Amino acid sequence: MSKKTLATVWLGGCSGCHMSLLDVDERILEIARLADIVKSPVVDGKAFPACDIALVEGAVCNDEHEHEIQVIRQKAKLLVSFGDCAVTANVPTLRMRFSKDQCLRRSYVEAESNSRGHIPKDPDVPKLIDRVAPLHEHVKVDYFLPGCPPSADLIFFVLMELLQDRVPVLDLGGMAKYG
Repeated sequence: MSKKTLATVWLGGCSGCHMSLLDVDERILEIARLADIVKSPVVDGKAFPACDIALVEGAVCNDEHEHEIQVIRQKAKLLVSFGDCAVTANVPTLRMRFSKDQCLRRSYVEAESNSRGHIPKDPDVPKLIDRVAPLHEHVKVDYFLPGCPPSADLIFFVLMELLQDRVPVLDLGGMAKYG
């Protein structure tokens, strides 16, 4: 069996899902036996590569995310919405209680850790979109892996099934069922 390619990325989220992925501990060697990790927050390249499986954490919060999720969908054979922020938009939607200007003002002007005194007009600063959304509102998602974060056991189960060309069977609560 040839190795599959696996890519992971996070959009608008906290990176907790990636920490849970690391919690598979030594079982990562079983994943590595079946997959080449071609992109992750650790194996970082600017361009998203073609891959067999993409695990995407986080909600779509800005124009950069909108573009990135389209590219990911085009380049991934299977797209897994990874964690509650990707599945439901969860925590990132809290910013929608405030105007975009209020969010930017708090982040760039008022925050003690990042007080620039002005909101940058830099083209490298992504533009906030009006409505934070889960991935499936922007692209077709093949699998949903809920949890905040999903457990390491669930992540491992789903990855191992997909890497071996099997369909992971989950109950409505996101728990693995062997069938």
